[in-house]
Amino acid sequence: MTILLPRTDLVPNTYEFETEAFVKTTGFREYDARWLFGTEINLLGIQALGLGLGTYVQERGVQPRIVVGHDFRSYSINIKNALILGLLQAGCEVLDIGLCLSPIAYFAQFDLDAPCVAMVTASHNENGWTGVKMGCQAPLTFGPEEMSRLKEIVMSGAGIVKAGGTLELVKGVQERYLADVSAKVQLKRKLKVVCACGNGTAGAFAPQALRAMGAEVIEMDCDLDANFPKYNPNPEDHEMLVEMAKAVKEHGADLALGFDGDGDRCGVVDNTGEEIFADKIGLMLARDLSDLHPNATFIVDVKSTGLYKTDEILKKNGASTVYWKTGHSYIKRKTSELNALAGFEKSGHFFLNKPIGLGYDDGLVAAAAVLAMLDRNPDKSLSDLKNALPVAYTSLTMSPKCGDEVKYQVLERLVKEYVDLHAAGGEILGRKVVEVITVNGARVHLEDGSWVLVRASSNKPELVVVVESLSSADDMRDLFRKEIKPRLANHPEVGAFNQEI
Repeated sequence: MTILLPRTDLVPNTYEFETEAFVKTTGFREYDARWLFGTEINLLGIQALGLGLGTYVQERGVQPRIVVGHDFRSYSINIKNALILGLLQAGCEVLDIGLCLSPIAYFAQFDLDAPCVAMVTASHNENGWTGVKMGCQAPLTFGPEEMSRLKEIVMSGAGIVKAGGTLELVKGVQERYLADVSAKVQLKRKLKVVCACGNGTAGAFAPQALRAMGAEVIEMDCDLDANFPKYNPNPEDHEMLVEMAKAVKEHGADLALGFDGDGDRCGVVDNTGEEIFADKIGLMLARDLSDLHPNATFIVDVKSTGLYKTDEILKKNGASTVYWKTGHSYIKRKTSELNALAGFEKSGHFFLNKPIGLGYDDGLVAAAAVLAMLDRNPDKSLSDLKNALPVAYTSLTMSPKCGDEVKYQVLERLVKEYVDLHAAGGEILGRKVVEVITVNGARVHLEDGSWVLVRASSNKPELVVVVESLSSADDMRDLFRKEIKPRLANHPEVGAFNQEI
């Protein structure tokens, strides 16, 4: 059978669009695939992706038994069916579990003994977007190397058609997942929880899971509505967080838990209506879990607070922390590689390993861990636990413009500057540089625990800057204004910041 090369130049409402595969190469990201449906990929292009994915997993020597599911968008089921056609062409054994969250698809890999997964979701992206999260070694998902090879197979028409593809519609996975996740905590303490789903897929699963854990649940936008009438289901977005805070105050709730479009992230608002960023929730969980599991290892991304390095409770419990590359695929892989107890990413991905979870990012497993932490501290509110943390003054994430074609060269020069400064025993604003972590740009630690970070954005023509001071808000501003900003100004390729402190 002849495999046609996907086109990159088609437009809707043409004969070619209906008869040829259309795939823009930009949709192959670092650790998943994402396109605007209709303007960057068509259904035949999705089918070509399925054929390429099936070819790739067999090239890897992996059994081509693959779980497939889809999120709740008006077009997701059609995209999933097109993907399945391609997988069947490649000779795969396809297990279609239907409408689900990404963590349910990951759970199904263990539940159905399937090495591979392809979850059709655009996560928290606006309507119009689609995508696929893929893996062939549970609990890991693809990283840059896998995505690069998949792109090569798809765009060169190197997919291999094989006989023997089968399709089974599998029932019962969702129920087994809910039973498993709900068993992770049985509350002895009465807790009133706002469950915010932004009308996304999590609305079909999160409220009943939280109730089964023993919580009194106040549902907020849990009806499925693929139009997302209020806002995108994204607990990092200000709009959703403001509504979560209002609901906490209106109902006198103990906390609000917000879930993104495919349920792999969890956002938290405390009993006072204040958002707690995921790196601080991670630190609270690390304190709690390291009491139960001494000498545990935790993985956090380089944008996260430096308090993990200085926290006295973590030191007392023998815990160690490794800072690693930002990106859910990177943190998940490092958590697995080091057999860490947990991994935390500032964007709200939590990776809880055995005995708590199975190592993949799961918003409901994270929610269970937060509720269990409160249950173990019956005399404390969530804000009490937050206020018990040492104070850190962390900046917004700031992004100066820097072209895709030059940003990595500029970053290389900046990393060298900081490494050289450290080697020479140099200082920043009167404090000695004690460590430069270079796994993802340069995260520069100072002797008092403060730090500055410069890295390249993985999906935009920008650099990314974060600073944190352990002494004062003024010092945090100085680290940006007197250190980072003038240093970047020495590189003419770096443009204006999107926001500044």
